[in-house]
Amino acid sequence: MLNFNEIKLGSIVKINNEPYTVVTSQHLKMGRGGAVLKTKLKNLLSGSVLEHTFKGSDKAEEANIERTKADYLYNEGDDYHFMDQTSFEQFSLSKKIIGSQINFLKEGTEVNVLNFENKPVSIKLPIKIELKVTSAPPGIKGDTASGATKQIELETGAFISAPLFVNTDDTIRINTETGEYVERV
Repeated sequence: MLNFNEIKLGSIVKINNEPYTVVTSQHLKMGRGGAVLKTKLKNLLSGSVLEHTFKGSDKAEEANIERTKADYLYNEGDDYHFMDQTSFEQFSLSKKIIGSQINFLKEGTEVNVLNFENKPVSIKLPIKIELKVTSAPPGIKGDTASGATKQIELETGAFISAPLFVNTDDTIRINTETGEYVERV
């Protein structure tokens, strides 16, 4: 059981026998009243978001989550297929569950898998990943003094902002948590 003050961003709690991850948490202290913790929780099974307020004496049951590694294989419609690295079993997750991580997911990428009751429910990409630039408009001479950026397309089909010196066929490193350009490799 997690106490009121142990419920933090990224914690995984169990509500109504389903795992939820804490997306946002805000600790509020009312004048004469007790403290409350306002949270937004994302259901790892369905992807839905729930707002929940914990009072000072409330406790939350910690979800029994096991972490494993898997390789991304391919997608078929809205289903993305992976293979567990230890058992070699294949499983799929929906586009809704994976969310915006799809923008940086390419074949062969190693991902961390969250398993709830021996069933894969979510993935997490490495924080930094290398992708190839498939389309980058030429930089305009004279714009470099202001630190200007341009929209480029990655091999996964995602568009991000990058410095003007990035060209087509360059390999760049991306921060998958923020979706921002880090460096040219």
